[in-house]
Amino acid sequence: MNVLAPVPSSLEAELRAHVGRHVAKTFDWDAFPSNRGFPDLERAQMRYIGAGGSPKVGDSSTLKPEHFTLSLIYKHVGKYAACHAHEIEESFLIIDGVLTVGWERDGEVVEVKLGPKDMILNARDIGHGFRNDGIEPVLMSISVDVGKPLPPRYLYHPKNTAPELARSFGAQPGRTIAFSPTGEHPLAQHMARYVIRHSEQPTLWDGAGFTRKVYVGPGGIESDTCRKEMLGVPVGVGVKPYAREVEDAFLVLEGSLTVGWEDEAGNGVEVELGPRDLVLNPAGRRHWFRNNSAGPVTVWQVIGTAEPETVRFEAA
Repeated sequence: MNVLAPVPSSLEAELRAHVGRHVAKTFDWDAFPSNRGFPDLERAQMRYIGAGGSPKVGDSSTLKPEHFTLSLIYKHVGKYAACHAHEIEESFLIIDGVLTVGWERDGEVVEVKLGPKDMILNARDIGHGFRNDGIEPVLMSISVDVGKPLPPRYLYHPKNTAPELARSFGAQPGRTIAFSPTGEHPLAQHMARYVIRHSEQPTLWDGAGFTRKVYVGPGGIESDTCRKEMLGVPVGVGVKPYAREVEDAFLVLEGSLTVGWEDEAGNGVEVELGPRDLVLNPAGRRHWFRNNSAGPVTVWQVIGTAEPETVRFEAA
């Protein structure tokens, strides 16, 4: 006897259509055509929401962006990204490895090293590049704070700049400055407002039983585009359904998170997300999360507004 699989409801099908499974995706090693012919610039992109800084805006496997994009970037040891600038903020959240990020101004560069769960929000129109000087590959999440960003403006690219100058992000010899949060150099002082160290950011306990570390938004880096937070959800903790006026996204970094949606009639469906899986919750959609697993969950959350939090979470 043939047993037919149940037909998913329209709500369940919609939820599944808003999930990006890490194992169902592939890294694109040609996401940035400007890198072609320059092996030192090699990097791969895995797109979840929108195209980010890649010109491949027609990728049907990605979720439609509204207020932000989100992708993963993989960088081999010794490789770098040429110094460029954007018209909007762009964040780098390190997942694995150690990344060196440089900001350039007038031939001087301030370099900062970021480890796992550290983040930098690259400010608008600031020349920035990154390089893997470590001993292991770097995996990071990049989020550009607009749905359809303009192409990056390259300031020091090896196609029109000496290779050694491009690799130093435009710093002349002897003009690279190591980052210090208390440094006196104006560019270092500017960068200090945009760097978040995970270990130094306060852990806030929500009344619903989970933790928050605010990276971008009130209590973190000031911004007028999006908020970004790291959530810690202990075993057995969940929240009741809530909705926002804008979209939000959950990228699971560690553990397993159950996410549910609810329709107007109160019907609900759920899906379980593993490490590096993502769900995009549209504006107005009532949704919730819960940790049904045997261990804690760490979640990277991006919210499509800079306004302070209006949701009052209730424990489920």
